[in-house]
Amino acid sequence: MKTLLKNLTIVPMTAYGHTLQGDILIDGRDIAAVGGDIDSRLADEVRDCTGLIATPGLVNAHTHLSMTYMRNYKDTCSNLQDWLSEIFPIEDRMDDEEIYWGSMLGLAELIKSGCTSIADMYFHQWETAKACKEAGVRGFISLTLFGDEDETLDRLAITKLDSELDGDLLRKDIAVHAIYTCTGGTYRQSVSWAKEHNAVVTTHLSETKKEVDDCLREHGTTPALYLDSLGFFDVPCYVAHGVWLTDEEARLLASKHVGLVHNPSSNCKLASGIAPVSRFRKLGLTVGLGTDGASSNNNLSMVKEMRLASMISSASTLDVAALRPYDVLSMATIESARCLRADDIIGSLEAGKRADITLIDPRSANMTPVNDLFSAIVFSMGENNIHSVFINGRCVMDAGVLTTIDEELVRREALRCWERLREE
Repeated sequence: MKTLLKNLTIVPMTAYGHTLQGDILIDGRDIAAVGGDIDSRLADEVRDCTGLIATPGLVNAHTHLSMTYMRNYKDTCSNLQDWLSEIFPIEDRMDDEEIYWGSMLGLAELIKSGCTSIADMYFHQWETAKACKEAGVRGFISLTLFGDEDETLDRLAITKLDSELDGDLLRKDIAVHAIYTCTGGTYRQSVSWAKEHNAVVTTHLSETKKEVDDCLREHGTTPALYLDSLGFFDVPCYVAHGVWLTDEEARLLASKHVGLVHNPSSNCKLASGIAPVSRFRKLGLTVGLGTDGASSNNNLSMVKEMRLASMISSASTLDVAALRPYDVLSMATIESARCLRADDIIGSLEAGKRADITLIDPRSANMTPVNDLFSAIVFSMGENNIHSVFINGRCVMDAGVLTTIDEELVRREALRCWERLREE
């Protein structure tokens, strides 16, 4: 099946500030051509997209999808550690069904905000993979480790993730939660597993000052240097947060080609701090963008995440040019893809890459006029401007209507699961 998207303003994310007027030809799961007037006779279906803007699908490089249940829950906790003490007992009670419906709820929200790919770190990950497959969303799904080496072996033994992998939309990675919940032996085991399975590893890193202070006291060094001593960065790796990384650590990560995923909403909401991502980028670090979980955000909108990332950069650096709008959109697309080691297939609109495409309709009061296209996308765009979304060449939202998810059914089932969790 070949689909031609005609008469677009195209933001390919292949060169700084570059845009063009033209068409995109989709052939099956791939982009066949991007450019000027493509012959309509080459396509089985032609869509007139006059007035629409095409960007690469947004890439949420760090989330915990099924935490949608805890949205707006325990919001008065004073810090990450206090909040986790409220959240962990609920997570311990979650089963397959609850993970599935929580994932579907999150995927509906993500698609409606223009997101086409997620990197998920959570429990019962096979259910999240199942939900991604049914919804048609690209998923980088991690086996998530907590605790010591024995618990790691148990978690690796019980996972059913392989049964849900399809080799196209889904990839299996491995995640070690954090240095304050996992032993050094668990980190070493994850590296061995990643080497054996040719996988990518990830972890939370230097999210709070307390994490850094505790690491200095227990290990005599900072978190990134501690993980480097364990060989964690010797395999393909990306890390989340990095609020309290030193410049030395940022240079280390850059030298090891470790990507950093910025999660501004979560870091602000939990009073973790503001990661100096503009400085990190100048030090050579690849910085992507993520929403974290809906319980620490409290949404999964990459649209909102882009705007906040830009705002807090300006406020914290006193420099509006520290992160320009193009930079922020790059973080949400091609740089997130690089963090995930997937920029060969997603993150930009180029022939040969997967047809993960977000179409934006700027013809609304909040985006009128479009004096600067990148500023309009980062600062003015709302979820209401997301018109259509293609993933792997499949239209999963068409003119504002989800085509792969029954949103009302998902809402009902998720509320039913949450009531059960709260009563236990």
